[in-house]
Amino acid sequence: MAPILHRTIPHEPWRTAHRLPGIAPLDPARWILIDEAYGPQMAERDRLIAAMPERVHALDEAARPAAEELLARVLAEIARVPGFAVGPDQVVRPDGVRITCDRAAPLLTLGRLVAQDFCLLERPEGSAEHVLTGAILCFPARWRLAEKMGRPLIAIHDPVEVYDAALAPRVQRLFDAIRPEAPLWRANALLYANPALFQPERAQPGTPEAAAPPRYFRSERQCLVRLPQSRAVVFSIHTYLMALGDLPPGAAEGIAAVAP
Repeated sequence: MAPILHRTIPHEPWRTAHRLPGIAPLDPARWILIDEAYGPQMAERDRLIAAMPERVHALDEAARPAAEELLARVLAEIARVPGFAVGPDQVVRPDGVRITCDRAAPLLTLGRLVAQDFCLLERPEGSAEHVLTGAILCFPARWRLAEKMGRPLIAIHDPVEVYDAALAPRVQRLFDAIRPEAPLWRANALLYANPALFQPERAQPGTPEAAAPPRYFRSERQCLVRLPQSRAVVFSIHTYLMALGDLPPGAAEGIAAVAP
């Protein structure tokens, strides 16, 4: 399959990705974005959800209220986005595909409406950290959903080197402080040889893929949104993929300095 690429990107992670956790205020009107790669990315999401739902979706039954609240929130958001036609039980996407709103499967439905992935993080009573309680994750960047479900923030980020004992408490305090009316966002910068969007595995040392030089720039626009009723934190991920040759002048050097 041909790579699904962007020609532009609405942020400059090569300038900011090194500032961990690199959080900035998010304009709520710019949480859900539709861009040039929407159609091809949605076709790939449809394929993944049909072919391997158990690898891209998980939901703790206790997190169902949060998942249902998230679906309702996103439906309200896209009702204001040109190109969507949102009805009581169906949505027509900007690419013309008609999606039935299966409210018994809220995250799977979300996965077929917008290009963002969504992770639900909740802090159980008595817990010191938020834990991952549900997700629709069609475009993982070298992590497996099944391994992270039910785990707290610091375990979710293992083995990310920069997520150390000093950073982890800062991130937890950030999660505790997020207000529904004040969402946040950040972006990362990654270099890949493989352009696949569904990429849960790291290239194994000694394999041709591990030895191949990077040809693609991948950036995740990551948003943090507090749901007012369930109080769950939504971690949404909008994945951008560009050929290195399409980056603006000077960007490749900046990415090389910040990409892991």
